[in-house]
Amino acid sequence: MKEKKFQFTYKIVEDSNALSDEDAALLQLARKTTRKAYAPYSKFNVACAAKLANGRTVVGSNQENASYPVGICAERALLATVGTQYSDEPIHTLAVTYHPVNSSSNRPISPCGMCRQALSEYEKRTATPIRLLLSGMEGPVYIINTVKDLLPLAFSEEDLGRKD
Repeated sequence: MKEKKFQFTYKIVEDSNALSDEDAALLQLARKTTRKAYAPYSKFNVACAAKLANGRTVVGSNQENASYPVGICAERALLATVGTQYSDEPIHTLAVTYHPVNSSSNRPISPCGMCRQALSEYEKRTATPIRLLLSGMEGPVYIINTVKDLLPLAFSEEDLGRKD
């Protein structure tokens, strides 16, 4: 039996003031976009902002529904917009944040498993790593160089074509 270990390195900055101007502006845009979330059931507003390789910026926010499976996370809402408006345009940096109605938002949040899979597919599709800025409305920011680090054993098109 073999044993393997997975680990990755990421950076932590004390708060958004320690980011570059460009990263701080992107994170601020994501924080502002939490107001556009539609989360009447969870009261957990999530938003993201992406800087594309072409210099454009796109935002997304979670959109809930009384029929829970119909809702969509902020990251996948953003990917649908990018994929539709800027087909195959690489995402350079993605800032993800949240603003819960009834509690604090002072630590980083990470994409859910479904969003990690969707981001992984987009990263592979464009052959470009997506740099992540993960944060709350205040407090530390995690900087992760690629989505691969969050989902190392992602399901991909290679898995669909395997014949064992």
